[in-house]
Amino acid sequence: MKITKALMTIGMTTAMMATFTACQQAQYENPLLQESNLPFGSPDFSKIEYSDYEPAFETAMQQQRENIQKIVDCPDSATFENTILPFEESGKLLDRVARVFFAIAEADKTPEIAEIEKKVQPKLTDLQNEIAFNKQLFERIRQVYDKQRDQLKGEDKKLLEETYKEFVRNGALLSDDKMERMKQINLRISELQTQWGDMVPDATNDAVVWVDNKEDLAGLSEADIAQCQKDAEGRGGKAPYAIVITNTTQQPLLASLDNRELRKKVFEASIHRADGTGKYNTFPLVSEIAKLRAEQAELMGYPNYASYSLENTMAKTPDNVYAFLKNLIKAYSSKADAETKAIEDFARKTEGPDFQLQPYDRFYYSAKMKKEVLDISEDEVKPYFNIDSVLVNGVFYAANRVYGLEFKERNDIPTYHPDMRAFEVIDKDGKSKALFFCDYFRRPTKRGGAWMDGFQKQSRQWNQLPIIFNVCNSAKAPEGKPSLLTWDEVTTMFHEFGHALHGILSDCQYNSLSGTSVARDFVEMPSQFNESFATIPEVFDNYARHYETGEPMPADLKDRMLKSINFQTAYALGENLAATCLDMAWHMLASKDVPSAENAAAFETEALQQVGLLNPQIPPRYSTSYFNHVWGGGYAAGYYSYLWTEVLAVNIADIFAQRGPLKPETGQDMRDKILSRGNTGDLMQMFTDFTGMAQPDASALLKSKGL
Repeated sequence: MKITKALMTIGMTTAMMATFTACQQAQYENPLLQESNLPFGSPDFSKIEYSDYEPAFETAMQQQRENIQKIVDCPDSATFENTILPFEESGKLLDRVARVFFAIAEADKTPEIAEIEKKVQPKLTDLQNEIAFNKQLFERIRQVYDKQRDQLKGEDKKLLEETYKEFVRNGALLSDDKMERMKQINLRISELQTQWGDMVPDATNDAVVWVDNKEDLAGLSEADIAQCQKDAEGRGGKAPYAIVITNTTQQPLLASLDNRELRKKVFEASIHRADGTGKYNTFPLVSEIAKLRAEQAELMGYPNYASYSLENTMAKTPDNVYAFLKNLIKAYSSKADAETKAIEDFARKTEGPDFQLQPYDRFYYSAKMKKEVLDISEDEVKPYFNIDSVLVNGVFYAANRVYGLEFKERNDIPTYHPDMRAFEVIDKDGKSKALFFCDYFRRPTKRGGAWMDGFQKQSRQWNQLPIIFNVCNSAKAPEGKPSLLTWDEVTTMFHEFGHALHGILSDCQYNSLSGTSVARDFVEMPSQFNESFATIPEVFDNYARHYETGEPMPADLKDRMLKSINFQTAYALGENLAATCLDMAWHMLASKDVPSAENAAAFETEALQQVGLLNPQIPPRYSTSYFNHVWGGGYAAGYYSYLWTEVLAVNIADIFAQRGPLKPETGQDMRDKILSRGNTGDLMQMFTDFTGMAQPDASALLKSKGL
């Protein structure tokens, strides 16, 4: 604490006590509880210390409790103005504190942050339970819903409907005994997810594969070998080199690594990182979370958690999700088998007729086959994907051409880590629109994957502009070397910035409805659509420049590289389908049918077999034991949304292509009808308003993948 200690004597007078208290307050002002003086109200990370978080949470939670009590104690009849608006306002301070803390907990979870999270999370869940099951509060909300719903319009009506629906879906209409049980479940799930959030990054870090000899890394580029050396040094130096495990099942380096035994070791380390074969086992967490979610659904009158969760999405029902998935599986299966056979046949040309392709061989021989067929390799194109050029000349350039946005780097705004950069976003009218942070490099304290969030959402009611950030996990080159990206990492940057644009371009009255506050099977659409700009010739030529010469990628190499994007795309679709079906399988279970931790692995195998996706050559993108989206994130019974929204994104990209992909008029139309609107209207109607299509065209997805 930033409070100067002082000696006090028993004989201190009341006046002296008052002076001392005033001195304390003057010397310590919790920066999380004060309005920031930085541009946009950005968090002042130069002042925030670990010791600030717990007292900030306590103060903010108490403030929301008091605000809720004022609503309950209001003597006047419930109205939108004295109930719904104050409720929307009630947690403003807590929202600010929580957004800062949990951003750090995801991206830079030190032991100190992990300890604070363990203390704070149960208290937050208690508060959520208090609010969700406050009968007097809900009665006032219900009165407004019954009396004023038909009188209100626009965002006011939507805010009322969403507030009422949220209370009902959280159990506000349950009997007392069921309500009490729901509170217990909420608290326990919160505890389990905190444990998950600690265990999975630890398991992934522990799964690192140590390598003693440089010769064993044959096939890797010098830059990749240098990165392995750097990773080893940063993880204690148990050996000269370390291959770090990324969050997905397959590992990028397997495409280049000549040593088959080492490839196998890396793959096994990845897929078994948290299944109990080693130091870590998340299956007990998985089994209990799945059982509790199923019980939640049953308390609410649903047969399973998927039915309960999907009711509030575009898909609406598990039947609709499965119908969508089955069509993709049917179209994909024969392509996947043909793709596998082609790779194995190619490998046998050098390895002999008895060679049996294994999952840890697939990327390696696929890359060699791509080199032979298309004369292209990752190492050939990476020099043209300098991360700084991709960001400024690619991601930002496309946003400027389409939406009229400009980006000005702000070195005067503190960040939570030296790798983070800040940019002021200026709209085409010259006015400041948002603040954007990016944190692209991996580190042991950062969880795997890539994501978008915000320190502050846009809200006209709160008179605040958005403060948005993107986080990725690319390797940071050694000092003095350029950080070069794979094509997958390039598209990831465009993807996450699509989410960022959804937050940056938001123009909504209420915090609860703004930005990305939409259903899961819509929220991934702007991000997947934004990937399409990465291959538009004008954009590609602007950022794909050699890191040494600045020359654009030669036309021949560019042509070969772009053709390679759809080379053997069945794998990518298959791994996503398998992960999606795993998610659905776990959440279609009744509570009595959820397997024990000991049977979790067998359940995964059976679930994949039932849908025709038990394919050792194409394992799930995430296996059950490290499926963070589902067990640690907000995608339970919702991972299908990546494929669902990819259909929406392809349909929208087709409209852009027809109108001219970089035309500002089309970008403005996209802003007006989708990106600015948050959750203020019907999501399917937004899609229809922009595309003119009554329903999405799923066949376009397969066409876009060359399938």
